[in-house]
Amino acid sequence: MRETQHHWSRPSGMLPNSRFPLLVHRGAIPGGGVEAVKARFRENGWLNNWSYPGIYTYPHFHSTTHECLGCAVGWMEVELFGRGGTRVRIEAGDVIVMPAGVSHKMVGSSEDIVMVGGYPDGRDWDNMQEEAITEEERRAAAKRIMMLPIPARDPVTGGPMRDWIDAPSSVDADLNDFRDALDAR
Repeated sequence: MRETQHHWSRPSGMLPNSRFPLLVHRGAIPGGGVEAVKARFRENGWLNNWSYPGIYTYPHFHSTTHECLGCAVGWMEVELFGRGGTRVRIEAGDVIVMPAGVSHKMVGSSEDIVMVGGYPDGRDWDNMQEEAITEEERRAAAKRIMMLPIPARDPVTGGPMRDWIDAPSSVDADLNDFRDALDAR
């Protein structure tokens, strides 16, 4: 049975992060493989795909789209939510579904790492870096993020993104009740 982990964030400094949980689908695409991961993403409407030996090794976020990252080969450790944030290790077959605004960077990997990315409906992505943006740019990015629709389908399951649809409407909401409801599913 596939396991989905939820990771929560809040705004921090110049990082918007997100009210939506970052999802890690463990064992989502058994065995991984570049073509298998790309095919699953495409089948579920997450397009503009790429494959690359990892992801950027500096913290960045996207304000124009949500992103999914599938580990096709090897393993990668990613630091989420800004410097000193949560570290998550993913392995071949695992998929991260990342809300727009969430800071991420690769902090370690196997030598053979290959990641595959995708964006709902093939949206274009930007590259925002906390150290390089002004307050005005941060505010503009936050507005773009708030206007993004919730993707129609999860890139792994193809079903509705219930974890995002049911998320609190604010990062300031008491998440304990929501976490309890997710755990009860």
